[in-house]
Amino acid sequence: MKVLDSKFAQGFIRMCNDGWEQGWHERNGGNLSYRIKEEEIAEVMDDLKMDGAWKEIGTSVPTLANEYFLVTGSGKYFRNVILEPEDSICIIQVDAKGEKYKICWGLKNGGRPTSELPSHLMNLEVKKKVTDGRYRVVYHAHTTNVIALTFVLPLKDEIFTRELWEMATECPVVFPDGIGVVPWMVPGGRDIAVKTSKLMEKYDVAIWAHHGIFGSGEDFDLTFGLVHTVEKAAEILVKTMSMSPKKLQTIEPDEFRHLAKDFGVTLPEKFLYNK
Repeated sequence: MKVLDSKFAQGFIRMCNDGWEQGWHERNGGNLSYRIKEEEIAEVMDDLKMDGAWKEIGTSVPTLANEYFLVTGSGKYFRNVILEPEDSICIIQVDAKGEKYKICWGLKNGGRPTSELPSHLMNLEVKKKVTDGRYRVVYHAHTTNVIALTFVLPLKDEIFTRELWEMATECPVVFPDGIGVVPWMVPGGRDIAVKTSKLMEKYDVAIWAHHGIFGSGEDFDLTFGLVHTVEKAAEILVKTMSMSPKKLQTIEPDEFRHLAKDFGVTLPEKFLYNK
């Protein structure tokens, strides 16, 4: 099977285009990665080239050794993924030590995987460990309203989580573990990857101050839906704050507890403080 005929590649391309249509990927902003299943890579193996040069990842991800990943390219535009996928995305393989990668498909006109590859792989490794292998997608988008909130809210997990939970009843059901916040850091390097991966041990969403959102999930639908929900809650909060400096009514702590019981989720008490 050709890579572009595979279900996983088609889902990846659709998610890139969905993000573009939301307005989250100006120019070459944002990136997406997917840890490919063994049976999926077996289906497209004849379409791969295995003689590529090994290159340094910039970090070590030993539990991802020998695995394959579909990722967006550095400097590539999300708006072009659906038009020219073989130029915009690539499949890479990680080496036996988890320290190097090689390109096996894609980027036919040259280039390299996303500049934030260390962050993606370190967080895919973390989510693989803490979910027993269920999580396979990591997505970074420049979500407008989330970024705006990082200029006016304290950069604390508890505050961002509670404020966004209050914006829509579905929010604590969609991200019951809460949201982590990373203070501004230079993107693309190992330092921000380490900081984010610590948060992703307990959250599925991390907000990068003045930069965007970083989310992870089991598949494309769940991951996109998670990021979409957080950004929509942020949009409601931005509108609420612009209308009044104080909310006249909101969802109270005990109401969150009732919601959690009815929907079968656990909400950490640290987010249910009385403000």
